[in-house]
Amino acid sequence: MRTTTILVLLLLQICSVNGQTSLKEINLKNGVYNVGFKHYTTIDSTRLYRIEQDFNNQSTHRPIPISIWYPAENKGSNSKQLTVLDYLEILKEEEEWENLPNEFLLDWFPYLWNTPQNNAHLSEKVTAFSDIAFLDGTFPVIVYAASYQNSSIENFALFEFLASHGFVVISSPSRGTDTRWLEGGTTKDMETQSRDVEFLLKEIHKNESIDFDRIVLMGFSFGGLSNAITVMKNKNISAIVSLDGAERYNYPVLEKSPYFNLDRFTIPYIHFAQKDIPEEVLVSDKMSAELNHKFQLFDSLNYSNAYSYKFHDLTHSYFSSFGVLFGNRDKRQDKSDAKIMASYKLLSEHTLQFLNATLKNEENAKEFIENNLDKNGISETLISKKIKKSLESEFDYKDFFDLALLQNYQDLIPLYQKTIKKHPKLQLKEWMLNKKGQRLSLNLSKLEQSVNVFQLALHIYPKSANLYDSLALAYLYGKDYENAIFNYKKSLELDPDNQYAIDKLKELEE
Repeated sequence: MRTTTILVLLLLQICSVNGQTSLKEINLKNGVYNVGFKHYTTIDSTRLYRIEQDFNNQSTHRPIPISIWYPAENKGSNSKQLTVLDYLEILKEEEEWENLPNEFLLDWFPYLWNTPQNNAHLSEKVTAFSDIAFLDGTFPVIVYAASYQNSSIENFALFEFLASHGFVVISSPSRGTDTRWLEGGTTKDMETQSRDVEFLLKEIHKNESIDFDRIVLMGFSFGGLSNAITVMKNKNISAIVSLDGAERYNYPVLEKSPYFNLDRFTIPYIHFAQKDIPEEVLVSDKMSAELNHKFQLFDSLNYSNAYSYKFHDLTHSYFSSFGVLFGNRDKRQDKSDAKIMASYKLLSEHTLQFLNATLKNEENAKEFIENNLDKNGISETLISKKIKKSLESEFDYKDFFDLALLQNYQDLIPLYQKTIKKHPKLQLKEWMLNKKGQRLSLNLSKLEQSVNVFQLALHIYPKSANLYDSLALAYLYGKDYENAIFNYKKSLELDPDNQYAIDKLKELEE
């Protein structure tokens, strides 16, 4: 039985009037970078999955289709400019109907709609090129969670736009725990998609072009719900973007997760919401009027700078490229095609400004997201906006060691310098660091990490004879006698009465 969330999100997409749009008319202004695109499928060997179209009822390792958009080198002779149809070929694969003839595409998938206008989209050129190399350098990354049972490429126009402005975007489809199908928007479904997002967070480490200190999560509809819980489980995320995310529509699903903890949601959050649903639609589709004003996650956050935008010309479907191009229009509530395309462009531009502010620290972008709408030249007839400032969050030594663990206790001094700027009240006491280093040193496979902790400790407490003594012992465990001798001597310079160091030094020098 489907839950309220899915009923709501499906009802929001009931349509009756054909739409007429095009990529050219959306008129997104691309940045300075060429855009490359890659798609491949890998596996998560920790989970099992059944492909229904194989008709053999056999389980296999969970397939993870992955789509990546990125700033690219100049186009080469082998590069190919993609079309919308190329993207829909990926849709067929992810829907597990890869052998479906293309002439049946718009008949087979009900959300595409077979109309002359939609057929015309198939030959439209997109911005991205295949078989084109990554541009040299490192770029911030956007990890995208798709809407309910939808494809990794559902928002391809937005992804291309962001890649042209210097971001890498990585996405995978929304699919169920055991098969392509979700259960109906349950907590189990949310946890499954969250695990897929976490898989992508690991996958990005295979790519040298990604700056792992600048990671943002973005999700549409059900993907927004999954991202919210992912943020509560992971500390290496810098910001989150919700495209009319289902955390608004079904907050209780979020609360049922064992990982639910609002105190761990401490990063900048932006939520773009659909227009108010007319009373006629609320009544006929049996939806709650609370949907027009209740934003429970936004209202509940204490330790996040949160931004809420309501787009008065967009209904739920049109927060994706698929919806703008292929969705039929609901004559009860949808605006004109021109207004839908203009608002999708505004949505894309506001997303870019938020990302430039939070990931690239651009002053103009930071001013933009803090300004009122009038100052940014935007009418309140198009968008309404709310801002909620973070309270002072308590970031303690446990949080710091969580971050240290994520990078295997490497580069701890730069991590500390970056963290103390963000959390100036953080205190890493000498005894805490000494205890952590000693525990690691007792595991011979963790000696390098132990040394790194002691070196951070000595960066903070350079006059500590005890820390030099502990570092010397770690080197001794590793049979690095030269460094052990050096650090015992340093300890004795600071504390000449350290009898233990005197004895050890005598043993080593003999």
